[in-house]
Formats: sequence, C-alpha cells, structure tokens
Amino acid sequence: MPNKIKAVFFDRDGTLIHEKPGTYLSEPDRVRLYAPVPEALEKLQKAGFVFFIVSNQSGIGRGYFTEREVNAVHARLRQLLKPAVIQEIVFCPHSPEEKCACRKPGTLLGEQLIARYHIDTKRSFMVGDKKADVLFGRGLGFQSVLVTTANGKKHLQKYPDLKPDFVAADMRAAARYILKKDKEHV
Repeated sequence: MPNKIKAVFFDRDGTLIHEKPGTYLSEPDRVRLYAPVPEALEKLQKAGFVFFIVSNQSGIGRGYFTEREVNAVHARLRQLLKPAVIQEIVFCPHSPEEKCACRKPGTLLGEQLIARYHIDTKRSFMVGDKKADVLFGRGLGFQSVLVTTANGKKHLQKYPDLKPDFVAADMRAAARYILKKDKEHV
C-alpha cells in the first residue's frame, strides 16, 4: 500500500477567489484570487501538502451555467495559482433541493478523494468560509479552518455553535496555522 499523503482541501468561492454574494461565477476572466493565496499555497506546497478543491456549484443544477463553463473557470483558476498545483478539483453540480450525497456538508466527494489518493485524514485540513465547509472537514476527520473572507464572519455570527479548529483572517493566517499543526504532528 502506498504511503498516505497529507492534503489541504479548499473551498473555491470566498476562500481562494473573491465571491460576490448572491452571484454565480461562470466567466473565467472574472476569477480574482485573494492577495495572500499564492504565497500561502507556495508555503504549504513546499511543506509537502497536496491540494484539492471541493466546491458546491449549484448554478449548474439551477440552470444558470453549464459544467463546461465551470471547467473553464477552473482552468483559469489553475493558471492563476501556478506554481501551486491543484491535484484535482471536484464539485457538486446539484441544487440544494436535490438532496444529493455530494453537496457539502455531505462527504461523498471527500471520501472518494481520500480513497483515490490515500490521504492521511489525521494530517489533513479543510479550509473554507462557510458552515458547510467546517462540517464537511469535520465529517472527513480533517481539521477545519474557517477563513473570515466572504461569508466567514457572517457564519460565525449566525451559527454560534460552529466550532472550527481555527478561525483565520485570510489564507496567510490559515497557512501559518496548518504549518504549525503539521510540525506538531511530526
């Protein structure tokens, strides 16, 4: 059996890239990274973490855009994140009303990635800006980091019982936390 890898799973909108609440991103030229993201990912990658993006893309299920348009956005995102490498991007295309198993906080997509890539859940992290991201990470046995970009502050206020392992102002702070916890694990 191959050695297990340590991973960071990221939410996409509001975590790695700017999100305008109430809008759906389907145009690659509108992808805008948060300023601390490239440097943070570079440090995490140098420390041996493998990256995945897990995203709910209900705009597909709602008929706002196609899977092809989402893939074009992801191609642009991968380009902007270089030299960081995203191992795989997975997403749920369903609307919330469809009650599927792949929509976060459901863990199906994460479980599939864990099995496919032999991910060490005890050394891995989920970073996102919503309650669903924290619950998703917790459901996989990962440590969860809630960034207060986009929806993070609002979700902390709205859900006082939401207890991520760490609350970070941005991706820079999230990376510092992850690197600190990784050193403690060794």
